[in-house]
Amino acid sequence: MKSIGELKLETDVPVVATEHQGFITYVNERFTAVFGWNAAEIIGQNITTIIPEGFHAPHHLGFSRFLSTEKSTILNHPLQLKGITKDGKEIEAEHFIQAEQHQGQWVFWATLRPL
Repeated sequence: MKSIGELKLETDVPVVATEHQGFITYVNERFTAVFGWNAAEIIGQNITTIIPEGFHAPHHLGFSRFLSTEKSTILNHPLQLKGITKDGKEIEAEHFIQAEQHQGQWVFWATLRPL
């Protein structure tokens, strides 16, 4: 896999990437503009930082299940979900989540197109 900066991702929509434990490793400029976090504040934080609290448990369950089975029902499908901005506002967005193994570990990235 190419590094996240080399991936051909849409740049006119927010993009976020995480490593195999769910810690954010990359956000693009559109993410920072829409969600209010600057890269230095959000990189290194767990992805649950931008997931509404009521979805933390389902996220952890699905994430753990995927890491143990490597099977998913949500990857590569548009999903209508909410994200949390730095000021706590919920933004409804179409999430398109993808995953790929890199050096034996899963990495994840998503576009978060506001609706």
